Amino acid sequence: MPMPLFEQDEVVIHPAGTEKLPSYIKDHRKRLRTRFMEGGADAMPEYELLELVLFRAIPRQDVKPIARLLLDTFGDFNRVLSANPDRLRQVKGVGEAVVQELKIVEAAAHRMARSKVIHRPVISSWDQVLDYCHTTMAHRETEQFRVLYLDRKNVLIADEEQARGTVDHVPVYPREVVKRALELNASALILVHNHPSGDPTPSDADITMTNQIRDAAEALGLTLHDHLIVGRSCELSFRSSGYL
Repeated sequence: MPMPLFEQDEVVIHPAGTEKLPSYIKDHRKRLRTRFMEGGADAMPEYELLELVLFRAIPRQDVKPIARLLLDTFGDFNRVLSANPDRLRQVKGVGEAVVQELKIVEAAAHRMARSKVIHRPVISSWDQVLDYCHTTMAHRETEQFRVLYLDRKNVLIADEEQARGTVDHVPVYPREVVKRALELNASALILVHNHPSGDPTPSDADITMTNQIRDAAEALGLTLHDHLIVGRSCELSFRSSGYL
């Protein structure tokens, strides 16, 4: 009998010989996998793509109701993946195996996006930088503040989370931001944070904080290239919008 992927699965494991998967579920899973391999993700609606992810976590039951419930609860596939684990566990039918599977897929997506920008010149890979920021931050339910640290050739040498906050605020300490830049021997930096509301328009607090970091950076010979605010479907650049 195949071993469960995790120690605690969502379904009851019956004694050997009695856990046969119903043919209609088995055939459905085979059809989805075949369609995915032949047409890719574009050939599938979000709930079926989510079903594919859930197959490994829940090997012996129909996962379509859980997939639809997750989408109804969080809105779309990306928001399901980026949802807080505690909130995921509140959804009926979701246990540790499902949470871990979703977080593995999320981490893989972030790792792939990050690999396209780390240790590469930011100027020549700006679109990839925006894609990376959007992938990692656009669908979060709370604010997150990150700093991209660059060397003298504007190569991205570090991408670090500085703080996490609430749905409309994240605490940022300019001194810690520039202190970390000196520790990394960085020459420039790009600030990035998200607005869970979806609207990337900067608040007065965003503008004040950005000016404080710019002044602290300039005093130490560092350059603040930009501050990106990531919304649900687009990003705002302080530099392009005239705030810097």
